Amino acid sequence: MDAYTSVLDALRADRCRRLRDYTPVPGARFTTWLVVVARRLCLDHVRRRYGRPQSDDPARRDEHAVRRRLENLVAAEIDPEMLTTDAAAPDQALRNSELAAALRDALADLEPLDRLLLALRFEDDRPVREIATALQLPSVFHVYRRLAAVLAIVREALERRGVREAEP
Repeated sequence: MDAYTSVLDALRADRCRRLRDYTPVPGARFTTWLVVVARRLCLDHVRRRYGRPQSDDPARRDEHAVRRRLENLVAAEIDPEMLTTDAAAPDQALRNSELAAALRDALADLEPLDRLLLALRFEDDRPVREIATALQLPSVFHVYRRLAAVLAIVREALERRGVREAEP
């Protein structure tokens, strides 16, 4: 069901760009094209979730299969009710607020263009191609490089403020 949802989301992305990009080819049917696209999107979903086996070594492949079974087992047994508890420890709430304040301060120190870049990517969840166009960057690679640089700056600012871990 997750893969199905992922395929539908991908087909709907960018105002159904994939579907609009379809060009009829004599002797080929739309349904055949759609099956190929859906299969590739499913493979992308599985690779995002479990990763891609990095070796042809049978021992490494077995290790990857074990990790995949563990991922399925753990994900199946998590109860969403357990994830949200109103009775969080007071020190946890304090830690969360301290982390949020440190992040706010670190982001406030950034240049306005860098804050805009982070907002477009992580708050608005815009595609990198759209961000490159909006910020007048030459290519998507420039966006990725700038994102990496800005995130490194934020990490350093957080470390200067005593934040060493992402977890509260």
